[in-house]
Amino acid sequence: MKDTQTTLNQAVALILEYLEGNWHPDTKVVNYQTPDVLQEKLDLTLPEEGVTLEELIPTVKSYLNYSVRTGSTQFFNLLFSGSNIPGILAEMVTTATNTTMHTYDVAPVATLMEIALMKNLSSLVGFEQGEGLLVTGGSNANLLGMLCGRHKVLPEAKLKGLGHHRLVAFVSEQAHYSYGKAANLMGIGLENLVKVNSDAEGKMIPKALDIAIQQSVSERKTPFFVGATAGTTVLGAFDSVPEIAEITRRYGLWLHVDGAWGAPVLFSAKHKHLLAGSEFVDSFTWDAHKLMGVPLICSAILVKNRGTLQKACSGGGTDYLFHNDEHNAYNLGQMSLQCGRKVDALKFWLCWQYYGSKGYEQQIDSLFELANYATEYIRSCEHLELIAEPQFVNICFRYLPQGNQLDDTAVDKLNLAIRKRLIHSGEAFVNYARYQGKIMIRLILANSELQKTDLEIFFTNLVNAGKICEATGV
Repeated sequence: MKDTQTTLNQAVALILEYLEGNWHPDTKVVNYQTPDVLQEKLDLTLPEEGVTLEELIPTVKSYLNYSVRTGSTQFFNLLFSGSNIPGILAEMVTTATNTTMHTYDVAPVATLMEIALMKNLSSLVGFEQGEGLLVTGGSNANLLGMLCGRHKVLPEAKLKGLGHHRLVAFVSEQAHYSYGKAANLMGIGLENLVKVNSDAEGKMIPKALDIAIQQSVSERKTPFFVGATAGTTVLGAFDSVPEIAEITRRYGLWLHVDGAWGAPVLFSAKHKHLLAGSEFVDSFTWDAHKLMGVPLICSAILVKNRGTLQKACSGGGTDYLFHNDEHNAYNLGQMSLQCGRKVDALKFWLCWQYYGSKGYEQQIDSLFELANYATEYIRSCEHLELIAEPQFVNICFRYLPQGNQLDDTAVDKLNLAIRKRLIHSGEAFVNYARYQGKIMIRLILANSELQKTDLEIFFTNLVNAGKICEATGV
């Protein structure tokens, strides 16, 4: 036990040092190494004989040394960023207790926490009689939303399969790629996932959706599902839920909203209008590990009516796992496609306890203000061009040489080189995307600790990297 305590104390000290490093201005976002060099630096052999606990510490040091600092205020790469002490605390506790979430008996506290969390999220969305479940990511939640839609339109498919039915689902061309995976897994086929045109802002065009549904009906197919998006991955666009809901009601289709990225605007009195009409939808994806900063993974699928998830997902396990006893109503495993399911409720619970709903509202409002600041900074900088008017906290822009004489292909190549230089130097970690035929830098503002000075540092480093890449012809 003494060796255990000593090793854990050493590990905690290393983690605290790592977290403190996120705040030091000279700390690189990543100590970048190519795969071949990193393989030489790491000992990746697995021994025949085990080692002592203390001998594991060098591996922990190496892992921290070469990992990307997603908690850095210069990490803008993905739809999450920042570090979260309540979440880290919760992960330590849930790993130490090491339970699963299939029944109340084995996870009593976590079960009650999860039910309470889902009730509060459902209330924010507008599902007064709803239910929900924590799942393994937004992709899984979108899959479950589609599965619930299939069960509504074709409940016999659960027992007999699709038969001769050709089910058709509809999503925006800007929707997350997970819908394609869901169509594959459900056996409806990628060709029956119709990607509806979006407008210049990246929002699904309701009339185009209506026409696409009519077309599928004329082809004797069975339309069953529409997936709207609240905060698209590239532009951060919010589809018009009220208009889309009117269409799905008319045709009797299931309406799902992928709010993995944008759902937390519902905390904000100032910005929740972006999700007006959410109470009209049938199911909803919410990723707490994105804009709410809860450690990965922490995603929820919410449905409007209780009993929906169990009807769509349940099957088996009653002989040895799900017993018809006084706790049966609390056995969340019957609502899930998983058997073993990690406890994510505690980290979500502690984070919400720590920040409170008002704290999350302040974070959302602050990030919107920073998005406005970043937008104006880009407009005022002669080397930067705003590609799309921001609607959320996604800022899409590109670097342009002064008196630009380059064609689009050369500008694309230059911006890719700038991104690579920023990452390899460790100055910043930011992603890129292609929109309307152009490569652009996609700046994501997800870290609740961000300040204007962090953005100024980022833009300064990016412009300097651009000038160097111009001069060297890289």
